[in-house]
Amino acid sequence: MKIKILGGGCPKCERLEAVTRSVVEELGLQAEFIKVKSMQEIMAYEVMTTPALVVNEKLLSYGRIPSREEIRSWIEEISA
Repeated sequence: MKIKILGGGCPKCERLEAVTRSVVEELGLQAEFIKVKSMQEIMAYEVMTTPALVVNEKLLSYGRIPSREEIRSWIEEISA
């Protein structure tokens, strides 16, 4: 599973990554985390506000930090 955190490295981006890593660990899954900081790459996802979460090239969230439960349900669905 490839998980991308889109954003410039702000505290919200760091928090999104930390929560997502924690959920992946809890589920016992393997994931490659990629930080995307380039505005050009971020714009390719049509994201105007960060942080954003992309899993296996599917944009799941942007402009906010989703709840732990939301992230968990998305990852469970994608990994099923």
